[in-house]
Amino acid sequence: MEEESKPSDELSRFLDSGIYRLPDSNAVFVDPVRVLNRSYTRFKISPSAYYSRFFEPKHSAQESTLSSNPKKRKRKPKKQPYTLNEKEQAADQRHQEARPLLEKAHESLLKAADFPEIMSRLKSDVCSSTELSGGEEHSFIQLGKVWQAPLYDISLDYKLKNESDEAENRKGEQRVLPIFNNLIVNDSREEVEAEFLNRRYILPRESCFYMSDLGQIHNLIPAESDSGFNLIVIDPPWENGSARQKSVYPTLPNRYFLSLPIKQLTHRDGALVALWVTNREKLRNFVANDLFPAWGVRYLSTIYWLKVKVDGSLISDLDLFHHRPYECLILGYSHGKVMNVKDSEYITEFMFVKDKQIIISIPGGYSRKLPVGAHLATDYPVLEVSLIRNSFPSGYVCRITVGACSRG
Repeated sequence: MEEESKPSDELSRFLDSGIYRLPDSNAVFVDPVRVLNRSYTRFKISPSAYYSRFFEPKHSAQESTLSSNPKKRKRKPKKQPYTLNEKEQAADQRHQEARPLLEKAHESLLKAADFPEIMSRLKSDVCSSTELSGGEEHSFIQLGKVWQAPLYDISLDYKLKNESDEAENRKGEQRVLPIFNNLIVNDSREEVEAEFLNRRYILPRESCFYMSDLGQIHNLIPAESDSGFNLIVIDPPWENGSARQKSVYPTLPNRYFLSLPIKQLTHRDGALVALWVTNREKLRNFVANDLFPAWGVRYLSTIYWLKVKVDGSLISDLDLFHHRPYECLILGYSHGKVMNVKDSEYITEFMFVKDKQIIISIPGGYSRKLPVGAHLATDYPVLEVSLIRNSFPSGYVCRITVGACSRG
C-alpha cells in the first residue's frame, strides 16, 4: 500500500496561512477565506458563500435552450474602430508597462508544482462547507439614513469560556449598544456573537468597528498620537459608472476624500497608507497630484491584485480595456511626529519597498476587496525590513470604506 505524499513546505504554509509564494516571481497566491479564518476560533467563514460568483450552479438545459434560440437573437451592428483619447492612451501605456509582470506572475501560478493541489483543496473546501440560512442581508447604508438610525441597537453576547464559569453561576455577559455613530468593541480573545434586527453577526476577536458616514470620521481621531493607527486601508466609493448602473452602492465625488484626516489618524511613529483605486487614468492622476499631497502621504509602491477563476484562468482578457482583470492598491507613508518629513533620511529609509508586487486570488462578491491588513502588517514581503515591521507594535488597523471604519 502506497503512502500518501506529504505536502511540500510551501503548500503546508499555504494551508495554514492562506498565502502561497510563487517561485521565481514577485507574486503570491492568496485564499482570502483561509486568511480571514485565522481570526476565528469557534466559527469559520463559508468558502461556498465567499466564492459564490464562481461556484453557482449552471443554468438548466431549458434555460440554455431558450438563450440559444436563433429566433430571439439579434445581430448587433458592427462597431467602428474606437480611437482612444489622451487619458485613455495614458491608461493603456500604464497597462502596457504592467502587462509583462502580470503575465509572468500568472504563468508562475499555472506552472507552480503545487497549483493542482491548491485548487483541489480549494474546491474541496467549497464542496464540504455548510452555509447558514440567512435570507436577505441588511443594507447598513440605507438603515443609517433613516430617522430611526440613532435608536438601532446591536446586542453582543459573550459566551461562557469554560465549565468552571457555569459552576460558579457566572453567566455570559451581554452588551446592548447603539450600532450607528458608536464604537463597537470586542476586547475578548474570542469572537463574539452579535444580533441586529433578528440577524446574527460574528465579531472577530480583539476587533471593533465604527458604523457611520464620512462626516463623523473625526470621532475616530485619538486624543493622543500614541493611540493612532499604524496601518490605514482605504476603499473609497469612487465615482464609478458600473457601480451606479448596478445600484450596488452610492458613490461620491473625488473632492469628498480630500478632507479625510489621515494625518490626525496616524500613529506618532508613522503609518502605512493603502489605497484601493480603479484603473481610470483620471483617478490615478487625482491621487498623485491632489489626494496624497492633501493627506501628507508620500507614494511608496503599487500592488496589483490579479483576479483568476477556479481553473486558474483570468476572469477577463488581460487587454480588455474597460474590464481589466486586476485592481491596484497604492501604498504610501504618512510620517508621524517622531520623523521630520524634510529629513533626507526619510527618502532613503522607505525607498526599499518593492514596487509592482502582485497578489493573485479568486475574488469574492462584487467590489469586495482582499483582506490585506494581515499581509501588510506581518506576512507580506514588502515589509521585510525591520523599520516598517516595528511600526506596527500595537496592531492597530484602520479600514475606511463606504462610510464605515474598523480597527482590527
